[in-house]
Amino acid sequence: MKRLALVLLLSAISISATSACAQQFDVAVGVSGLKSAPASDALLDLDHSPQSVGGGAFPVISGDFLFKHQFGVGGEVFWRATRNLYQAFSAQQPFRPVFYDFNAVWAPKLGKQAAAQLEGGIGAESARFYTPFVTCNFVSCTNFVSSNHFMAHLGGGLKIYIWHNVFLRPEAHYYFIHDNSEFSGNNAIRVGASIGYTWRSEY
Repeated sequence: MKRLALVLLLSAISISATSACAQQFDVAVGVSGLKSAPASDALLDLDHSPQSVGGGAFPVISGDFLFKHQFGVGGEVFWRATRNLYQAFSAQQPFRPVFYDFNAVWAPKLGKQAAAQLEGGIGAESARFYTPFVTCNFVSCTNFVSSNHFMAHLGGGLKIYIWHNVFLRPEAHYYFIHDNSEFSGNNAIRVGASIGYTWRSEY
């Protein structure tokens, strides 16, 4: 009985060590371009406004945690670096789109210096329309109002390790934004690159 208990204990330690060694955490920052339907596509569309959500540079912050067989979870947030002018109506109003999503991640290794990264999940688009006045509540004060929409996401990239645990990741992403009536369409594509760092657990 003691021998069986010892075998089970050693097996559990071995499994835990293998699992620990498989754990990985990545964090990255980058910049992307966002392409969506042009304003002209919505001129005869009563469900959308003639204003594109794309254009400009979009900084991005992302991270993921891989816990078993290169599967894990991750998330990202990206936003337009500068405000754009909303021109769907006669009055031009400053606005900035912000996007965030949470994903299931699969990152199979492609040799010692590279890994693919495939992900899919859900999130939201928050279009912030800036006002000339500040509104306060018991938590904070803001100078914008937000219009939020549910969003689905599919994406992929290639992590290329350029120095030790530092990687460069070219990437592409597709977003379906539900009922995106403030803009000219529900679809958006983001293409860019990130630089990041990988932490791997050691036994």
